[in-house]
Amino acid sequence: MPRVLIVEDDESMATALRDGFAYEQFEVTVARDGAAGLRLAAEASPDLILLDVMLPKMNGLDVCREIRKAGNPVPIIMLTARGQEIDKVLGLKLGADDYITKPFGFLELMARVEAVLRRASGRTVRLEAYQFGAVSVDFQKGEARRKGKALDLSAREMRLLKYFIEHRGEVVAREQLLDAVWDYDAAPLTRTVDMHVAKLRKKIEDRASDPRFIVTVHGLGYKFTG
Repeated sequence: MPRVLIVEDDESMATALRDGFAYEQFEVTVARDGAAGLRLAAEASPDLILLDVMLPKMNGLDVCREIRKAGNPVPIIMLTARGQEIDKVLGLKLGADDYITKPFGFLELMARVEAVLRRASGRTVRLEAYQFGAVSVDFQKGEARRKGKALDLSAREMRLLKYFIEHRGEVVAREQLLDAVWDYDAAPLTRTVDMHVAKLRKKIEDRASDPRFIVTVHGLGYKFTG
């Protein structure tokens, strides 16, 4: 079930969007201000964000900017009022994938949503930096922090984490990880993958025994949900 985050302060609009997406079999999260929207963009791991421009606490353009600054590639559709042409242009420059002008029909919105999700599914995420939960990673510098404190990740663990992030939301087989992260000459067993994943979990998860970000998909492999 795809997840959508709706960041909209107008109660009637937020309710209509929530009901519409629930009917379309989306898992829906609603934020009523920009600050909450920015927090949930990281915590709720949405597959799509509908982001109003005019929001209390933090406007939609700033939210979009911060989401992209954190390295989050989630598709974003901006909701703009009629006549806010400059906001449309700025939104796209800041990394929004599309925009729609209020008032709009739900069928038109869903057509845009489907197009944006199709484009997103066809691109591989290649990031220099990423943030999820309390963890921030700068792959260019080879640094990772959790709650502001430096994490001691090995080069292999950094490569493993980067591969998970690049394939966020996908089920990744152990053999796939061996091909991508380990050298062929080493010819490690799939058990080696499990050991490295366990070590990585201890460093990035609140509870390694009940992981939130690197989830085991029994019989298939792992899935990164950050």
